[in-house]
Amino acid sequence: MSSAGEQTYDVVVLGAGSTGENVADIAVRGGLSAVLVESELVGGECSYWACMPSKALLRGTEVLAEARAVDGAAQAVTGEQDVDATLARRDTFTSHWDDSGQVTWVEGAGIDLLRGTGRIDGERGVVVTAADGTETRLTARHAVAVCTGSSAAVPPIDGLRDIHPWTPREATSAKEVPGRLLIIGGGVVGCELATAWRGLGTAVTLVEQGERLLPPLEPAAGEAVAASLRELGVDVRLGVGVTAARREDDEVVLTTEDGELRGDEVLVATGRRARTTDIGVDTVGLEPGKYLEVDDTLQVNGIPWLYGVGDVNGRKLLTHMGKYQARQAGAAIVARTRGQEVSTADWSPFVATADHVATPSVVFTCPQVASVGRTVAEAEKAGLPHRVVEYPIGKVSGASLFADGYTGTAIAVVDTEREVLLGMTFIGPAVAEMLQAATIAVVGEVPISRLWHAVPAYPTMNEIWLRLLETYRG
Repeated sequence: MSSAGEQTYDVVVLGAGSTGENVADIAVRGGLSAVLVESELVGGECSYWACMPSKALLRGTEVLAEARAVDGAAQAVTGEQDVDATLARRDTFTSHWDDSGQVTWVEGAGIDLLRGTGRIDGERGVVVTAADGTETRLTARHAVAVCTGSSAAVPPIDGLRDIHPWTPREATSAKEVPGRLLIIGGGVVGCELATAWRGLGTAVTLVEQGERLLPPLEPAAGEAVAASLRELGVDVRLGVGVTAARREDDEVVLTTEDGELRGDEVLVATGRRARTTDIGVDTVGLEPGKYLEVDDTLQVNGIPWLYGVGDVNGRKLLTHMGKYQARQAGAAIVARTRGQEVSTADWSPFVATADHVATPSVVFTCPQVASVGRTVAEAEKAGLPHRVVEYPIGKVSGASLFADGYTGTAIAVVDTEREVLLGMTFIGPAVAEMLQAATIAVVGEVPISRLWHAVPAYPTMNEIWLRLLETYRG
């Protein structure tokens, strides 16, 4: 194995996804040198196999549903989606799985890029092995940031690995529409991709071992999405476990507690696992395959030069939260190189605390589910004094204008001692665009008395805020 020599940087970043890019960018903006190490596509999971392609696949179904919900516009919708056009549009959002545009951005930002597989090799050391076997040793003067993310977890179901199931990567990048798709898992990925592929004509069966879909969210969210999926023609089976999988000729066969299911492909959507198995964490006393335990500055516990940022720490596996953590970690790294004191107080510029109690998320199903902060169950578990306020979004003028017979729900969780919002969930068409206001209210702990003065424009769906306040006041 040949050597390409040694190089030294202030910051070495393993993983050039959106999280790694942001750590490196903040470091360089702070006057440090940084290198990204990447063995796949620069831009990472979100750009090529997750957020962007999945939402592109979903958008046509969403637009058609919105048009069909407005009398007058509904009469103009005389056909179904053009599948080839939808897939082609999806491909444009992934840049046809070509990362040259991302590489241009990296170079323009003053960040170096080293292609290959990076492996930690002792204190502040990283060995990068290129595709041709050439090794380069990198030394970090100040920090190594692990931003390797997560990958799809395949549950230990008899025969499942042997049949090479789809993971979200295959499901979002497929070049043809499967005739029949079996989905194992009723979380966000399972529900979104069931919606997307059903909208493109696939016969979809979704199997969830639990008693409801979207289990971490408010129960009303899972109930609404289950009802919608069934209305779309998805066969949703709750409380059903899968015990075995096999292929018979061109068919996938799942053995379940509810009998056998047959399809053309099976998608596993049962969670993620940390990408720390083969990156050398054992050389610094950490256990491969485990999420990295970090403090709020994203510094790995007990190792002051090592940072675990984004999915790899298991705190919140969302692209926007990975970017948020990256900005905070990058700022902390720069400050420490200058000898500056890094405050770990809540909401300081060097800590990631929003992912504890103020994480926003959207499930892009029909209806959408947009939520931030604590659910009712989480408030109860934390022992917080609270009151739950619900209001039908369809009773708001803006919603009735948006869609005939608009159906949706807003659920607010209010701290009754401090009179601030603990959490908010919106369920309904197009509610994602209302989420940022709720996020600001939760993060800023805006008093209910002040929210009365945040007047919603008429007639928009944001009038729901006024109705919730009126309901709370009683």
